[in-house]
Amino acid sequence: MASPQSIPKVLTIAGADSGGCAGIQADLKTFAALEVHGMSVITSVTAQNTRNVLMASDLPLENIQRQIEAVLEDIGADAVKTGMLSSREIIELVSENVRRFRMERLVVDPVMVSTGGDLLMGPEAVEVMKTKLFPQALVVTPNLREAEVLTGGKITKQEHLKQAMRQIFELGPRSVIITGGHIADPKQSTDYFFDGEEFISFPGSRWETRNTHGSGCTFASAIAAYLAHGLDLKEAISHAKEYITEAIRHSFPLGHGHGPLGHFWKYWKQ
Repeated sequence: MASPQSIPKVLTIAGADSGGCAGIQADLKTFAALEVHGMSVITSVTAQNTRNVLMASDLPLENIQRQIEAVLEDIGADAVKTGMLSSREIIELVSENVRRFRMERLVVDPVMVSTGGDLLMGPEAVEVMKTKLFPQALVVTPNLREAEVLTGGKITKQEHLKQAMRQIFELGPRSVIITGGHIADPKQSTDYFFDGEEFISFPGSRWETRNTHGSGCTFASAIAAYLAHGLDLKEAISHAKEYITEAIRHSFPLGHGHGPLGHFWKYWKQ
């Protein structure tokens, strides 16, 4: 455990989930569980529950800019994770600040589709993310459906998956990991990593549950947290995979839709 004087600092730049399952709320829970100091820049506020996103309102660009400056000019960050960036203007602003503040350990979760199937980003925003934010990322973490949006093709076979990873890598990030894959073995939930040199699989147990709301946010945040602790990228992904697998295992029903993960499973009585 880090001491209060040496605790790593991680910033999330993302949207807020009023239901507390995904977005900023999931990120901060993950940071707390993994013993880093979590900070946030809220880009959008959603009216959201376990079933769907009822409404989303972007914050003014000046507000987002001032949040970034307030955190990074005073506190700084050992790693940064981005989530819901719903407009071209927000993505451009965040991209400019990534460059300005030299955010080297940047984890980009290209949040495009909610767990309930709601589209969270338009085509124009997707293109700007690909051209301006991806090239600055240490790793991007799309799920299978997001990878299909990014590449414009269906992923139903292992060869499709590898081709998609190559295509996303060519957009400029230093590495890509596609999450939630169960193409080779339906009993496993395997994430696939590519850094331009090698393909690596990160298998984990697949738990049958509908309560996976916020799993993509949580995984990306866990990677950022472990990077802030000083682990290299592959070690961070491996530890994040273990964490998310257990968080899904300890997920619980809430509301009438997709419930949240058990972010604090380490601290619950067994």
